[in-house]
Amino acid sequence: MQPSVKIFSGTGSNYLAENIAKAFGKKIGKCSIQKFSDGEFQPVFNESIRGDYVFLVQSTFAPSDNLMELLMMIDAARRASAGYITAVIPYYGFARQDRKDKPRVSIASKLVANLLTTAGANRVMTMDLHAPQIQGFFDIPVDHLDSSAIFIPYIEQLKIENLIFASPDVGSTNRVREVAKYFEADMVICDKQRKRANEVAAMTVIGDVSGRNVVLIDDICDTAGTLSKSAAILKDKGALSVRAFCTHPVLSGKAYENIENSVLEELVVCDTIPLKQQSSKIKVLPTAELFAVAIRNTFENKSISSLFLHSQRKN
Repeated sequence: MQPSVKIFSGTGSNYLAENIAKAFGKKIGKCSIQKFSDGEFQPVFNESIRGDYVFLVQSTFAPSDNLMELLMMIDAARRASAGYITAVIPYYGFARQDRKDKPRVSIASKLVANLLTTAGANRVMTMDLHAPQIQGFFDIPVDHLDSSAIFIPYIEQLKIENLIFASPDVGSTNRVREVAKYFEADMVICDKQRKRANEVAAMTVIGDVSGRNVVLIDDICDTAGTLSKSAAILKDKGALSVRAFCTHPVLSGKAYENIENSVLEELVVCDTIPLKQQSSKIKVLPTAELFAVAIRNTFENKSISSLFLHSQRKN
């Protein structure tokens, strides 16, 4: 019997996994999470997966139960003799802890990589890691999908004139430069200084945005403090309008309030994390089709890089 593709979901990403399975052309696999009165839980596969290509969809946003659930699903799949296990992690949590930026701290993103490998994952599929070099923390293949394949078509259909792209910090410069190259547009950088996590002390715009329509691009929107402050400064520097595109809508603390009160025309995000509430300024773009194609290409041993729109330069 030929191995088949089976897609399963953790609790936190069931909404996305169902859409991925539908886009792939399959029903989502039968899996349940048994919960005990003390909060302990146990993932159970309710169908045979022996020898199959198993794709486990789960973003690892808070609470950390989402990560633990994924690890236990991987372990259960390995013990059930799955042929090949891919952890599909649309949002890779703990990615901001990718180095020792001060003494006596954990490099949590490396720890998570170790946990996934130890649990039994043969491959990881994710989108827009906070730092691309996190791929090097793994000794197994990593398919790193790029949200530009989703954002670029949306930006194109807006038909914005006098377009210029902006990076909300130095760390996002390479990400923004790739999209700006595709549109043959200029870019600017908002250089920020922090007092502490989630609090911006000062910000400077490097470049000229006068009379331009600005598109900010970042991977994570947490409290939306950086985005709101960047948008305000860009407007003060003469920008006609400011939009923001962020892959992962973490949106903690006063994020929704900050976005609503900001000068942003809109905040466009992907559905890697479910929104906690609706907002008139937030638009969510689906990722299911992209992940479904990546899963199919993985199963059929086809290229994943062909999915990256930013690599297809305009003539």
